[in-house]
Amino acid sequence: MALQCVLVSGLSGSGKSVALGVLEDAGYYCVDNLPATLLAEALESLERGGQERVAVSVDARSAALGALPGQLERLRGRGVDCPLLFLEASTPALLRRFAETRRRHPLAADGLTLGEAIERERALLGALAELGQRLDTSELQPKMLRNWIRDLLGLGAGKPTLLFESFAYRDGIPLDADWVIDARMLPNPHYEPALRPLTGRDAPVIEFLGRQDIVAAFLRDVEQFLSRWLPEIARDNRSHVAVAIGCTGGRHRSVYLAERLAERVRGQFGRDGQVLVRHRALARGDAEAPRE
Repeated sequence: MALQCVLVSGLSGSGKSVALGVLEDAGYYCVDNLPATLLAEALESLERGGQERVAVSVDARSAALGALPGQLERLRGRGVDCPLLFLEASTPALLRRFAETRRRHPLAADGLTLGEAIERERALLGALAELGQRLDTSELQPKMLRNWIRDLLGLGAGKPTLLFESFAYRDGIPLDADWVIDARMLPNPHYEPALRPLTGRDAPVIEFLGRQDIVAAFLRDVEQFLSRWLPEIARDNRSHVAVAIGCTGGRHRSVYLAERLAERVRGQFGRDGQVLVRHRALARGDAEAPRE
């Protein structure tokens, strides 16, 4: 497969870090502030190392910007298409952003005011702007900018990684949980002596919970909720969603539900690697089943 490369450049404060974040989420290996003279060499090294998609940021901090056109020609001669996305914004917009973030402009160290540094950078990058796709971010909020960049580069919206994790309420709600589902009202296998030492991954427990009408209804309701709202989560540019399912001891009901929900959602949601399952209480390796 031929190497895919996207070059990102533009004015400081115009959204280059947002662009690199979008590309990284899309599976690109990202390099920030690479010296222009090293572009072709770096890409050759990354390709030898097995990278297939690479995004590189080159801006006014980079040495020898004038070498960039020659580097791009060298890459095209090797059959590597390296489109350039150039981000810019109006001076008032950049002044406002620097005031809000209180960050120092990279050219301000030369004794320039913020406004002078912005105009100096604009002049330095003027020739580079003509080499690629220009995007004015003056009036764009980060969420909208991410969507525009995806559209420009044909990346698609993508889907977040979905994690189902079972947990024990006695240990507290996991800090990484986005949605928390309480399963303590469901029939408890702990009170069946033969099932007590087992877990929600064992066949007898699966059979016990699988024949309970209330458990089946619970699964249907949660599945309908996820089917309705997961697409909205994806459209909101979330990269990770954790669904925490809890019961008292975290060994029977919550484990069973996490496994079943992952099975049901995986077929709708995408590739298997995007749906993960983790069991917190089981991961601790308790020597004996806790009291529920």
